[in-house]
Amino acid sequence: MSISRQKVVLVGDGAVGSAYAFAMVQQGIAEEFAIINHTHEKAVGDVLDLEDATAYTHNKKIYAAGYDTCKDADIVVLTAGAAQKPGESRLELVSRNLKITKDIVDQVMASGFDGIFLVAANPVDILTYATQKFSGLPEKRVIGSGTSLDSARLQVALSKVFDVHPSNVIAYMLGEHGDTEFASFNNATIGGVPLLSLAEFNNVPMDQLKKIEDEVRHKAYEIINRKGATYYGVATSLARITRAILRDDDEILPVSAPMNGEYGLNDIYIGTTAVINRTGICEVFELPLFDEEAKSMAHSAAVLKEITDNGMKQLEAEN
Repeated sequence: MSISRQKVVLVGDGAVGSAYAFAMVQQGIAEEFAIINHTHEKAVGDVLDLEDATAYTHNKKIYAAGYDTCKDADIVVLTAGAAQKPGESRLELVSRNLKITKDIVDQVMASGFDGIFLVAANPVDILTYATQKFSGLPEKRVIGSGTSLDSARLQVALSKVFDVHPSNVIAYMLGEHGDTEFASFNNATIGGVPLLSLAEFNNVPMDQLKKIEDEVRHKAYEIINRKGATYYGVATSLARITRAILRDDDEILPVSAPMNGEYGLNDIYIGTTAVINRTGICEVFELPLFDEEAKSMAHSAAVLKEITDNGMKQLEAEN
């Protein structure tokens, strides 16, 4: 009798990767979890550490592995890449990380992998686009973490202003996971009440909301300057996306998704809401954007498109 096991392979056991692995153990997501890392001993060390946690959490098969283990994986999660330096934008990482991503994706696909890629390495929108092109997999089976972390940061910030639990806030950051992202306040609600109506009732001016948006946009830099890297938030975001895939949740999440006419965009991955289930991106859930927000999405896409095209052309020329 064969038993089907949900299997996830993590590629990249740095700060984000190890935090994601810990979140997977804590939340009991997937029965089998393999770790691939440039330094194999680091992966072995994390396995030994993580397995100790299973005595108090959830039983899970955890092991260090090579790329051949990707063959029968449901999801391969990419967190490997050059780290973002203090003062460096995510987009400045593109040239270095495109090369790393291509090498990884080539090895994963050589194993016979036919599952779903979940990308978190930065700049995530560009590397998610590149992963789809390098792998040749259908667009819906390549997902980026996108603005999932940024949206969580927005929820937390708004929850503090209105004194509610962050889960009661439905609000999204859209566009690039980076400097051109923006908050869609027109689509935000708190306890079912439109955010802008609630803000007016509570005398919270738009200037204050815009200040929150700017703080969310730059929060990563503040964290990096203080402790060197961000990892708990994005790791938890990744675990939530993973759970939505493996448990076929049909959950609407802010991710980096492929555009095929949505928001008037094509041939690009960008942060938006999408329905996530066992097939990957089941449907891009296009939000109605008006005036300033529509212009912000177009601007963010133009920035991403230019850098993506230049990076892919440079990589092609070097090869």
